[in-house]
Amino acid sequence: MRHARNIAIIALLALGVWALPGGGTAATFVGALLFVLLTLGLGLFAGRMYLEYRTTIYGLGDQFRGLLYAALGIAVFALASGPKLFDTGAGTIVWFALVGGASYMAYAVFRHSREY
Repeated sequence: MRHARNIAIIALLALGVWALPGGGTAATFVGALLFVLLTLGLGLFAGRMYLEYRTTIYGLGDQFRGLLYAALGIAVFALASGPKLFDTGAGTIVWFALVGGASYMAYAVFRHSREY
């Protein structure tokens, strides 16, 4: 019974977006608001993780700490520019190269952190 109620609520909201004037604008606003809240939450989570693991991050050394920061920066850039890069075939290849490179750099830092 609970699932049917939840499905009915979602259907009612979808009907409002479809039928009411300005429903598309409201849906766009709610989507943007959820995106901002998610981004804020991820930023706070990243800040908290940095504070908790600060000594471990500084223990990596300058080279691997720089590699970690570069991997994070490249990943953020690739995710932010993804919609524009996917418009062309070459952009799609560049996006996969960026994500692959960032993943490999993060893996290299992880392997280094596990060495004695």
